[in-house]
Amino acid sequence: MEYMTPNFTKDMVKTHKILIPNMAVTQFRLMQAALASEGYQTEVLGNCGSEVAQLGLKYVHNDTCYPALLVIGQFLDALNSGKYDLEHTALLITQTGGGCRASNYIKLLRKALVKAGYGNIPVASLNFSGLEKGSGLPLTVPLLRKVIASIFYGDMLVALRSQTHAYENHKGDADAMTEKWIATIQGWIRDDKNYSAHDMKKRFYDIAADYATIPITRVPKVKVGVVGEIYVKYSPLGNNDLEKFLESQDCEVNLPGLMGFVNYCVANYKLDIDLYGGNKLIAGGADAFLSWLDGIGCASYDAMRKYGFYAPGSFRELMKKPEGIISLGAKMGEGWLLTAEMIELVEGGYSNIVCAQPFGCLPNHIVGKGMINKIRALHPDANITPVDYDPSATRVNQENRIKLMLAVAREKLDNPTAPKPLTAEELAGGAPQVETTVQ
Repeated sequence: MEYMTPNFTKDMVKTHKILIPNMAVTQFRLMQAALASEGYQTEVLGNCGSEVAQLGLKYVHNDTCYPALLVIGQFLDALNSGKYDLEHTALLITQTGGGCRASNYIKLLRKALVKAGYGNIPVASLNFSGLEKGSGLPLTVPLLRKVIASIFYGDMLVALRSQTHAYENHKGDADAMTEKWIATIQGWIRDDKNYSAHDMKKRFYDIAADYATIPITRVPKVKVGVVGEIYVKYSPLGNNDLEKFLESQDCEVNLPGLMGFVNYCVANYKLDIDLYGGNKLIAGGADAFLSWLDGIGCASYDAMRKYGFYAPGSFRELMKKPEGIISLGAKMGEGWLLTAEMIELVEGGYSNIVCAQPFGCLPNHIVGKGMINKIRALHPDANITPVDYDPSATRVNQENRIKLMLAVAREKLDNPTAPKPLTAEELAGGAPQVETTVQ
């Protein structure tokens, strides 16, 4: 049976509110302003909780990856809420276009909508690979530039907030500063200002300088990096508010930016042609676009360093990190990028890492969990804990695994000259994830 819902059309831009599943919270709030500036009525969903997952399980097979289950459950929960005019509501979903099952989420969503009685709801696809042409979100050059600016600005705000929040003298200063800048940047985007590369490179210094005015006291703290499958890595719904949990454990959290994944997707165009052949003009265009993006990213990092904040290296440097560990030809899911981010975090002083992955996500189990021992062999300080997220995995089990990792980190922080402590995995004896309670 063919499950179809209406395609999203240009005429619907003026008549329909578009619901967007939440993922990278700060970046998506800025992207919402970018869409609004081009005439779109949007809402980034905030409905969370176990009921969302249970609703997803009702309409999506439990063998399907966890992010699809959550995104579809969040959409259906919103439609069930009674908050929206269902005759003038549409849904927006992204498609990677790669070998990951995320490319097929839209088919699963259409099927779930029909089964749930919402067969009249249009679905729009946001992708850059030519999928769902009949239902693709109309993209203009100004909109694309504003979306790119939203990601760059959002990544910077997330990084500066995290590095300030952990050490602020007055609780709430970093969050207040972030809200101030989100509102400012949203205003810029709506007013068609400060989204060119030239303007962004100037504004980065203003933002970093403002965060540097927050009174802080730097004391030794456990520094934790977070990597993983893109949705579970960023989404509070997908990772049970992992960032807040780590902050509640008095950690400084480093969440690598969303632009890294965008750069990864662009780089893979050229990598595919280098590996398998193809149009050299396309490869050259992708490489030039990557250089343009990387130049903007480096400008944001320079601004952060100028005002005393940590910043990673360029994306070109990141691409060299996996040499001798994993091929750049490993491009399913987050591919080599996941491995590269772990190495960069360890080398940058964030040697304690949570690798968040949906249970059963084969690509990320290979490029994430499968690379941990090799990374530890090259970087003995690496303290990496893979954590599975799935409807059957309980929050207490996930948090207790992380607490084991943090216990190792604190022992090393308190006794830097002591013999190397056992890793969380060694403490657990390599056993499966089981219910435990760690105080």
